[in-house]
Amino acid sequence: MRKSPTALGVTTGRRHVVVAWQTWFVLLGAIWGCSFWWIKLGLRSMSPVDVAFARLVAGAATLLLIAVFTRTPLPRNLKTWGHLFVLSALLNSVPFTLFAYGETHISAVLAGLINAFTPLATVIVAVFILRQEPYSSTVIGGLVVGLIGVVVVIGAWNGFGKSQLLGIGACLVAVICYGFGFSYARGHLGRLPDKPVALATGQVLCGTLQLLPFSLVFGHVQAHRPLSSLMALGALGILGTGVAYILNFHIVRHAPATIASSVTYLTPIFAVAVGVAFLGESLSWNEPVGALLILVGAALAQDRLRRPLRASDDVRTQDLA
Repeated sequence: MRKSPTALGVTTGRRHVVVAWQTWFVLLGAIWGCSFWWIKLGLRSMSPVDVAFARLVAGAATLLLIAVFTRTPLPRNLKTWGHLFVLSALLNSVPFTLFAYGETHISAVLAGLINAFTPLATVIVAVFILRQEPYSSTVIGGLVVGLIGVVVVIGAWNGFGKSQLLGIGACLVAVICYGFGFSYARGHLGRLPDKPVALATGQVLCGTLQLLPFSLVFGHVQAHRPLSSLMALGALGILGTGVAYILNFHIVRHAPATIASSVTYLTPIFAVAVGVAFLGESLSWNEPVGALLILVGAALAQDRLRRPLRASDDVRTQDLA
C-alpha cells in the first residue's frame, strides 16, 4: 500500500503506525511552548549561561546520535562550518542565553509571548535591514499592527521597574537575533548540499563550543540540584534542541508550506498554558490581546491572509525558544 504524502510512519514493534503531520505539528508547538517553562525550572539551580550551555550539550548529543543512526556525515567544507558558526551564535548560543537571563526577571508566560514577535522580527530584518525582499503597504501595515501588539503585550502604560525592563529587553534582543539568523540561513545555507540533520548537528555543536568558555568562567551551578531542574534541562536539550528539529524537518516535508512555517504561531498558546498551570504565573488581559495583535501583524506582513505562502518564502525554523 502506498503511503500518504501527508503522514509520517513510526515503527513500534512489528506494527507500522501512520501518524498524520498535524499530530507532529501540535507536538512541535507544545515542545517549543514548554521550553520557557523548562528554562524557568532550570534557573532554580543554574545561572542563565549554564542553562543555555546545558541545553546545547544535550541537544548536540541528541543530534549526534540521530546523525549516527541515520548515517548522516557532518559537513566537510570549512566554509560551511564558518556559516554554521555564525548561525549558531544568532539562533542558539546568544538568544538561548538572553531568554534564560530574561526569565530571571520576567515570567515564562511573558517570555513566551514576546517570542511570538519572531516572525515580525524576521520580516523587519529581511525587508528593511538586509533588503532581501521588497516592502509594500501591506508589510508596513503588518509591522505597525505587530509593534502595537508588542506595546500591548508588555503593558507599556504600566511602566517598568529596572528588573522587568532588563528581562523584556533581553528577550526582545533574542528575538531580533532570530530574525537575523533566519535571514542569514536563507542567504547562505539554502543551497548547500549537506543534509538538514548534518547542518543542524554542526550548528548546535558550534553553539556548544561558543558557550563553553563562558560557562566555565561565569557559570554558577548549585551543589544541590533539584530533580525537576535536571529533568527540565534534559527535556529542554533533548526535546527542544534535538527532537524538535527533526519534527520540524518532517513537517516541512509533508505539510503545506503555509502551515509548516506557522508552527511558531502555536507556541505562545502552550507557553501560556504551562506557565499558568505549572508555574502558577498570572495572565493579564493585555498579554493574550497583545500576542494576538503580534500574530495578526505577522500574518499581514507576510501577506498570508491574501495568498498562500510560496515555497520560497518558507522559513525553516530550527528552534524558537
